[in-house]
Amino acid sequence: MSTPSPTTETFSWPVRVYWEDTDAGGIVFYANYLKFFERSRTEWLRVRGISQQTLKEATGGMFVVGEAQLRFLKSARLDDELLVTTSLLDAGRASMTIHQQALLSTPAGTLLLCEATIRAGWVDASTLKPARIPPHILNTLL
Repeated sequence: MSTPSPTTETFSWPVRVYWEDTDAGGIVFYANYLKFFERSRTEWLRVRGISQQTLKEATGGMFVVGEAQLRFLKSARLDDELLVTTSLLDAGRASMTIHQQALLSTPAGTLLLCEATIRAGWVDASTLKPARIPPHILNTLL
């Protein structure tokens, strides 16, 4: 997976690896990276003034993940402190593409553990049918 240049600055969110995130060997279970990425995307929206619950109530719409491509490089372990990044790659009328990384700081520098490209579409919250992202939300993301 190549890392395209983001269209906006990179947002970072710290995540500590807890016992519940790991398998019996103390290594982060692969699916939990999706949870880490979800938290970072949610906080990325929040710092832009977009609360997902409020957004749903005010607009009747919401973002849903339609596609996720992940590449695993190294393992995170119990008690590691990760930095999970989020950056917008592209936004259209009905969807956005986001690049995310889970990074570990080491004495030798930053180590990339996992990266993802996530495509999130806008849907009507009651029907789950695709819809256009409200212009004020799209402008906030760009």
